[in-house]
Amino acid sequence: MASINATRLKKGMLVKIDQDLFRVLELQHVTPGNLRGFVRVKFRNIRSGNLSDQKLRSEDTLDRATLDEREMQYLYQDGDDYYFMDTTSYEQIHISSEALGESTNYLKPEMTIKVEFYGTEPVGIELPPQVDLKVLDTAPGIKGATANNQIKPATLETGLVVNVPPFVNTGDVVKINTETGEYLSRA
Repeated sequence: MASINATRLKKGMLVKIDQDLFRVLELQHVTPGNLRGFVRVKFRNIRSGNLSDQKLRSEDTLDRATLDEREMQYLYQDGDDYYFMDTTSYEQIHISSEALGESTNYLKPEMTIKVEFYGTEPVGIELPPQVDLKVLDTAPGIKGATANNQIKPATLETGLVVNVPPFVNTGDVVKINTETGEYLSRA
């Protein structure tokens, strides 16, 4: 286990507190006037799914969980479970939608991604920086629109709704940034 200072935490990191694994969902560095700074962190317990907020002093250290990554192919969703297959051993595993969080908005069947394991337990996935998704529904494009700041909502094949420029139409394939959830370009 590698120790990490509370001020070095990043969104998405996995840390071990007591015997439980927690994923960092949100964090905020607070420096109130002449008082000592601290870090306000929102965690999700990987095993139970419970959320917790903690206030950590700047000098506090946490154990960072070391993860193994295996390349796997996303197969399908069944209820709240997402199924993946190891591309070398053909072994199948499932991960709950709670453990995956917002990553489910970017998963397409047959997509190859890295699945993170803590020991033998799958705890999350690492998405590529961008994915190509098909637009299922959006308002028709406006002919002759010249304003650069016009945007409209578009529903993508995974159910994700993003803002796109007016020239994007239903049926187009668009590139989406998986970190921010923003439209990048047409594919």
